[in-house]
Amino acid sequence: MEIILKEDVIGLGYKNDIVNVKSGYGRNYLIPYGKGVIASESAKKQLAETLKQKAVKLAKIKAEAEAKAEKLNAVSLVIATKVSTSGVIYGSVNSLQIADELQKLGFDVDRKIIVVKDVKSVGDYVATIKLHKEVSAQVPFKVIAEGEPVAETPAEAPVVEAPVVEAPVDEEDDFEEEEA
Repeated sequence: MEIILKEDVIGLGYKNDIVNVKSGYGRNYLIPYGKGVIASESAKKQLAETLKQKAVKLAKIKAEAEAKAEKLNAVSLVIATKVSTSGVIYGSVNSLQIADELQKLGFDVDRKIIVVKDVKSVGDYVATIKLHKEVSAQVPFKVIAEGEPVAETPAEAPVVEAPVVEAPVDEEDDFEEEEA
């Protein structure tokens, strides 16, 4: 007996799969509990049309996720938090604080899709944002002490060379003073 599954069934198959089962299992369990329907010709045609429409929607959602991931990969965050004298954070930096910083930059990201390792000290870290099951973005962030000035990145900071001034040094006098 061929059955089209309406939901995932452990050990049998996934949603929208066409599977062969014994007739008793299909009639007494899968169909009455709403886990499947008989795979008639009309049901197979309907399934094919549904899968085609779903594929178009999923491709659109994936394309949107990839566009958002490219924008997020270009972002770098700085998070200021309370820090002890030894550089250890009081508490930790978590996905909620990263989502708030992204919100300030105009990105609407749910905190539940942000994955961050334990951040308990000052330094540079990377957060992974899972936008789609196949698309994720890497957002680097720096944790600094509250009240500490945000240092400019080397590309933005102007490079100023100090003039080199050579003063005459009398090396013999330095050695005589040290020996005495």
